Amino acid sequence: MAKNAATVPIVDCVVSCYKVPTDLPEADGTLDWNSTTIVIVSVEAAGQHGLGYTYADYATATLVQDVLRPEVRGADALSPSAAYMAMWRRTRNLGRAGICSMAISAVDCALWDLKARLLGLPLVTLIGQVRRGAAIYGSGGFTSYSDRQLARQLSGWVAQDIPRVKMKIGRDPGKDLARLRVARKAIGERAELYVDANGAYHQKQAVAQSQRFAEFNVSWFEEPVSSDDLEGLRAVRHRVPSTMEIAAGEYGYDIFYFQRMLAAGAVDVQQADVTRCGGVSGFLQVAAL
Repeated sequence: MAKNAATVPIVDCVVSCYKVPTDLPEADGTLDWNSTTIVIVSVEAAGQHGLGYTYADYATATLVQDVLRPEVRGADALSPSAAYMAMWRRTRNLGRAGICSMAISAVDCALWDLKARLLGLPLVTLIGQVRRGAAIYGSGGFTSYSDRQLARQLSGWVAQDIPRVKMKIGRDPGKDLARLRVARKAIGERAELYVDANGAYHQKQAVAQSQRFAEFNVSWFEEPVSSDDLEGLRAVRHRVPSTMEIAAGEYGYDIFYFQRMLAAGAVDVQQADVTRCGGVSGFLQVAAL
């Protein structure tokens, strides 16, 4: 409960879970699916509600309800970092990477959203805006798509003035080049083309493919090997064309992973995902590295 007049106690933390079917069957280099499960957290204080979410199985919602909710109720809504540390300590014996970190991420994002609403500020202002905007890219191009579906999606983004598009590769390496040819034709020469293997290749295969990808001016190669294989990422990074950046990190669950990634020189682009890395609090830790 509130210890002084300056605190704003959190009244409740409510979690819900939804399974949402995809418009079409989707697949990447290593998995396929036809639905997505989203865990949504709402926290309340002083008549305001904050919202956070993560993409994870139902077990994540159970963890929020049974383990994290008691840590958040009564905490100060103006101190999300304190609540983050309380959740971090509470999950010490549960194995923080994976479901625990995703549960914390959803709650933490809700806490930061709540604080921003209580103060009447945009979240970007609250955490410290450093630029007026950010470059974006369209992400999809699933390996389950036909050539026609692939071309329609990627060209649609370019038509919306999104100058960068990313497609999935690696499910059938023998078809990657043909799909890249379709993609490049669809988006023209001016748009940037990114690829994401989701860790489908081994090192030698990734390097060999990268040389072939250069024909299509691929400038971003995401997870050429498993994101857990930091030495493998480093080895690939030093052998791909100089115009190609290596990216990974969306499956990083804590600050220590990102510290190891930087120390290994594994990537050009570190992709901390706020729905997995510990929410806004965890993301700010990564940004400070």
